[in-house]
Amino acid sequence: MIFYIIIFFGIVSVASASVLIKMCSAPSMVIAAYRLGFASAFFVLATLMRRVNPFSAFTRRDFGLAALAGFFLCVHFSTWISSLKYISVANSVVLLATTPVFVGVASVFFLHERLNKALAAGILFTLVGTTIIGSAGFGSSHFSYLGNVLALCGAVGAGGYFIVGRALRGRIDTMSYVTVVYSFTALVLAVVALAFGFSFVHYEPKTYLLFFLIAFVPQVVGHTSFNWALKHVSAATVSVISLGEPIGAPILAFLVLGEKITAIQLFGGTLILAGVVFALRGEVVLKR
Repeated sequence: MIFYIIIFFGIVSVASASVLIKMCSAPSMVIAAYRLGFASAFFVLATLMRRVNPFSAFTRRDFGLAALAGFFLCVHFSTWISSLKYISVANSVVLLATTPVFVGVASVFFLHERLNKALAAGILFTLVGTTIIGSAGFGSSHFSYLGNVLALCGAVGAGGYFIVGRALRGRIDTMSYVTVVYSFTALVLAVVALAFGFSFVHYEPKTYLLFFLIAFVPQVVGHTSFNWALKHVSAATVSVISLGEPIGAPILAFLVLGEKITAIQLFGGTLILAGVVFALRGEVVLKR
């Protein structure tokens, strides 16, 4: 029961990210850097208060894998956040929801995990659902295509992050893992943002408040819930669970931003939920 409660709050928290980002006027790379910067600062402070050295849990090889996970996380956030500047919340999150395709294939080759029938059906249902949700909303302008490509790149980054995270989370606790990976990611994002000439200062107070909310709600609460789940279930299942975002995000976008929700999106969302149920059943079979 605790597992499902944590995952539920994780999905709701992550779903708020796209709406908060849409409300933020700062450049995408700056948003990404602040998001990971505030999140890593939170976990560094938490480890100091607990008097725990997060680095002690890592071997030299583990640090290399953590850096690789951070690289994929950089790709994920920089491209996906950028996509929200060009396309709607619904389109962006449903394209991001293609992550299980990359995770499912990579898990077989790199993690030697098998996809049983229930888990495969779950991925199929979620892919059909996300296709239905996005089919009515794709734009034909140059900027829409750019946004679509960026969102897909975000999915590739998320897939790589889940795969590497699965390899590490089996032996490293959640707090140590996220402290190291988030800190590395924040540093890389900040360096890249500065290299492109973006400024981190002189924003309105509202923007800094949004930076904090984007970091704490979807990142500290949401993504950390998924990282915790990686210790208990497969990478493919966690990626499918994260597909709850295409349901919650458009609803929040409608309530806060006024973006409309169509009957097609509602139907696709139902299929996604069915896929999550199948994926969880498949995970139970794997654990027996």
